[in-house]
Amino acid sequence: MKEKDQSSGISRRNFIKGFGGGVAGSVAITSSMTGCADDTEVGPHGSSVRGPDKVGVSFKINGKKKTVQVDPRITLLDAIRDQLDFTGTKRVCNKGQCGACTVILDGQTVLACSMLAVDANGASIKTIEGLAKGDNLHPIQKSYIKHDALQCGFCTPGFIMSSYALLEENPAPSLDEIKQGVSGNLCRCGTYPNVFKAVDDAAKSMKKGG
Repeated sequence: MKEKDQSSGISRRNFIKGFGGGVAGSVAITSSMTGCADDTEVGPHGSSVRGPDKVGVSFKINGKKKTVQVDPRITLLDAIRDQLDFTGTKRVCNKGQCGACTVILDGQTVLACSMLAVDANGASIKTIEGLAKGDNLHPIQKSYIKHDALQCGFCTPGFIMSSYALLEENPAPSLDEIKQGVSGNLCRCGTYPNVFKAVDDAAKSMKKGG
């Protein structure tokens, strides 16, 4: 085999040399980045976090400030359920696909299983436990019960949180907008028609001051 590719003017030897240099460069870059792993980094909410040891994370959850010590690898879902005992937020797929772990963070719905707890430092979080006022359920919760928009119940908290976020942004959604609003939530029992009715009824009830 000829050493030089006549069509390109590039020799196999020079190509391999260049490739090797690229790998070496990549290794050098990766090594330099790895060497900075213990340096302080600033999270999205202005918090300084460190690893690999546990770090303190503070956020406001359902109106109350909480501080927990977490492993930097722990998800927000684990911190909420296992350390703060807000077990209404469900772990189902744990892969960010079903929406059962939906919570509201700084006014936006997020999947708690797909977010690190350290990235929520300084945030304001609302879970399903934060909707009711004592024994008085939120209109959305009442409407889900009224329209039997649940069966096994595992997906229900996530659906309700998505519905709440939707009605906060759009108090009078159309059917298509309701479907879009809860499109990130999956119901294995197939109660979607009743979910849509529940959200629509809740919107009307809230408009009347219910």
